[in-house]
Amino acid sequence: SSGINAEWPLRPGDEAVRQQLVDDHFLFVSGDPNLKAAGMERDWPEGRGIFHNTDKTFLVWVNEEDQLRIISMEKGGDVLGVFKRLAKGIEAVGDSVKEESGKGFMLDEKYGYVHSCPTNLGTGMRASVHIDLPGWTSHGVDKLKARCEELALQPRGTRGESGGQTGCTYDISNKHRLGYSEVQLVQTMIDGVNTLYTEDLALQKKHGM
Repeated sequence: SSGINAEWPLRPGDEAVRQQLVDDHFLFVSGDPNLKAAGMERDWPEGRGIFHNTDKTFLVWVNEEDQLRIISMEKGGDVLGVFKRLAKGIEAVGDSVKEESGKGFMLDEKYGYVHSCPTNLGTGMRASVHIDLPGWTSHGVDKLKARCEELALQPRGTRGESGGQTGCTYDISNKHRLGYSEVQLVQTMIDGVNTLYTEDLALQKKHGM
């Protein structure tokens, strides 16, 4: 979609708009204790916001944890389409920043892109899907976490890194950012999720679901 909408800035009076964006998984959640300890929420919510296209398949978070977080997302299984939109969007945002400021994204030859959180060094890319895993949930969340570790994946709840887990729906993503290419990380996520899904069907039968 070519339309651009801006929910910017996020003001205290916009609570209904903010909460709807959070509920729809389009916007970050405030109150993370790690961000508070790092001094990143001193001015919340001023100076933060979100830009998105009309379809909400391409979004840019401004001043959440990093100065910019560029996101491509959609319902369904077209991972390649999402990845292509992300690559195109990163290039467009980078060109715009360069034209406006004369500066590019912070990129180190050895460590990759520089972020507020050191766990994002490297590609800085997290490729994820939301998937129902009732079999694994019955088998044990700790066992699911251990299996994800073996597959170089990271499971989260669908409300973000600090939002907790609800039900049997998980956000499954690549664990690593550093030492691999973007294509390798996306493929790791795809292969791992396919493996978890196949195993989940077997676990559903095992637990009589």
